[in-house]
Amino acid sequence: MSEEELHDLVERAQRRDPDAWEALYRRNYRGLFAYSRRRLFSDEAADDAVSETMTRALVAIDRFRWKGAGVDAWLMGIARLVVLEQQRSALRRPVAGLPLPPVEGPLDQLVAAEQAGDVRQAFEKLSSEDQELLELRVVAGLSAEGVGEVLGKKPGAVRMAQTRALSRLRVALGGVTGAH
Repeated sequence: MSEEELHDLVERAQRRDPDAWEALYRRNYRGLFAYSRRRLFSDEAADDAVSETMTRALVAIDRFRWKGAGVDAWLMGIARLVVLEQQRSALRRPVAGLPLPPVEGPLDQLVAAEQAGDVRQAFEKLSSEDQELLELRVVAGLSAEGVGEVLGKKPGAVRMAQTRALSRLRVALGGVTGAH
């Protein structure tokens, strides 16, 4: 979708066009769900978070202004607040659940599960800030500008923090797998 088409879509959403809202939902669902699922304890909780995010967006769309990374980052910022509220109300620590890659046979499944488990273990050793930054960049697929908008940081600071977080993840992964 071009920048012009996206602007048009948001303008239609601001006029409460249901087709525009559906298009925004479809455009952002995967990233919002992936981010929410990584931070919450179940698929249902993540789905609820996405629904609440879109409900709040509908109420607040009149206050949306084009700046920074745009509507995708704006929606992710709302999702972040919703997830934080759900975490507080549930008094639970988020469950790490990286999706497993598609695999062919039983041996492939065993190797993939073991590798995913190693990554999960290493990921859990990161600070919550590093985890959230990597979730927003890698899982939700936001740009550095979008993550910066969500976290209140400059894009350059996001890129630097991402590099450091990935470096810490590599070190943690080496500790989990015994690699050096």
